[in-house]
Amino acid sequence: MLPKHVAIIMDGNGRWAKKRLLPRGAGHRAGLKRMIALADHAFERGIVCLTLFALSTENLSRPKEELDGLYSLFRDYFPAQSERLKEKGVTLRVIGDIDLLPEDIRAIIRAGEERTAGGERGTLALALGYGARQEILSAVNRAVREGKELTEEEFSALLYTKDFPPLDLLIRTGKEMRLSNFLLYQAAYAELYFSEKMFPDFSDGDLDEALEAYEKRERRFGKL
Repeated sequence: MLPKHVAIIMDGNGRWAKKRLLPRGAGHRAGLKRMIALADHAFERGIVCLTLFALSTENLSRPKEELDGLYSLFRDYFPAQSERLKEKGVTLRVIGDIDLLPEDIRAIIRAGEERTAGGERGTLALALGYGARQEILSAVNRAVREGKELTEEEFSALLYTKDFPPLDLLIRTGKEMRLSNFLLYQAAYAELYFSEKMFPDFSDGDLDEALEAYEKRERRFGKL
């Protein structure tokens, strides 16, 4: 059975560019184009929710020149792509602390989410200004303020992903084998898949291989 919810840590854009003697911005542009095509393929395969780790809270400490390049890509691509998602019936969601982003980027995000609301084909979630520890701490602090002792279900309802299916498969590209502060709570029983390919080289076929590997695994959730 295919996973309903797949998440991808899109790692390796900068290294992809460096290997080709290109500026890091070229790697981010290649990664963005690959992300768009890969999302199309994922929904064609029947995935219900695809969550992509695009910009972490830690990434926000990178040089201003690199961040400005990322924001420029966002301004160039996001409005048109959100319209495209609407036509395909895909709901766009952004998870993370968007208050950390420039004001015009926040406005573009809100417009894209409003434009695509109600799409029934699936959900594409972009993690921007996202950190799993920060997400968990925010949920805990909210519970403390409200004086609540929570069940797992009630705690999950305080997370960014409260409306998403449980995370089934988490993929990381770029040779690294760590979660890097991404969906730590949600990944408790997710299957993990690591690819040595840099994200711009992670093809539709590579995603198919990851899905095939998932289908061969036995998920017991701690039971016999």
